[in-house]
Amino acid sequence: MKLSTKLLASALLIAGLLSGNTQAQEAWPTKAITYVAAFPAGSNTDTLGRIIAQKLSESLKVPVIVDNKAGATGMVGSAYVAKSAPDGYTILGASIASHAINPNMYPNMQYDAIKSFEPITIIGMNANVLVVPANSPYKNVADIIAAAKANPGTLSYASSGLGTTQHLSGELFQKLAGIKLIHVPYGRGPALPDVMAGHVPMMFEGPTVFQHILNGKVRALAVTSAKRLPSLPNIPTMAEAGVPGYEIQAWQAIWAPVGVPKPIIHKLYTEIAAILKNPDTVSRLEKMGVIPSGMTPEAFAVFQKAEMEKWGQLIKSAGIKAE
Repeated sequence: MKLSTKLLASALLIAGLLSGNTQAQEAWPTKAITYVAAFPAGSNTDTLGRIIAQKLSESLKVPVIVDNKAGATGMVGSAYVAKSAPDGYTILGASIASHAINPNMYPNMQYDAIKSFEPITIIGMNANVLVVPANSPYKNVADIIAAAKANPGTLSYASSGLGTTQHLSGELFQKLAGIKLIHVPYGRGPALPDVMAGHVPMMFEGPTVFQHILNGKVRALAVTSAKRLPSLPNIPTMAEAGVPGYEIQAWQAIWAPVGVPKPIIHKLYTEIAAILKNPDTVSRLEKMGVIPSGMTPEAFAVFQKAEMEKWGQLIKSAGIKAE
């Protein structure tokens, strides 16, 4: 075979491979997609993930199955997705905890919060709400501060795990109010049921608590945002309730394993961004106290790095260390 013939054959082979790869990406998806929720069923991550998954299944015309892989404050599910095939058929629903807070607390994680993933978009931002059981003697934040000062180190608060914004909301509360509380981290199950039952005096909880506030199963004392929430207009901010300078905002987001082809990332982003603009989705999220985002993958990457730095400073100043 002449050299020119060999070159032509090689060129045709490469062109064929590239064409096949492009066609495969254009055909994506052809089977079910697994949406790994890195926190337990009933958690904020799970609830928002199921809203997204349902509508994503409709738009992509393939099943999108939510698979809860909870544990270690989102690190179990995140590590699973980080090691998954980069073909777009496994994506991750996780949070500020697993991808901005944990990297500042755990030096030997099984994934790199930045390098192991392709950012797709942020679902939305939300405040936490300080809640107590419906029959609690604490009627406001001042009552809790008074009780904590009268009996230092005896009053406890729950969270879904070490390093979550629920946990850090309590740490910031202690720091700014000058009190000492006992942190009760939950691992594989939601903490809220124990708060509703009165087993734990209080917790800072996100969007999933709203329905329980409205039906009277818990009493809301304050929100962690700088401004009151439209969905809870009568609930003061922590600053209004007597803790000046208090503000914490959480976020939930979606990633894919690093190496997923850019056309697939773009398609996922485009579809999810459209879902987040859908009036039904907007209404459902706003009722939960979540402000829809739909940030582009590029903007999300910049935002995540900034968040890692910000939360790292808070963790260091509060002296929080992994147990």
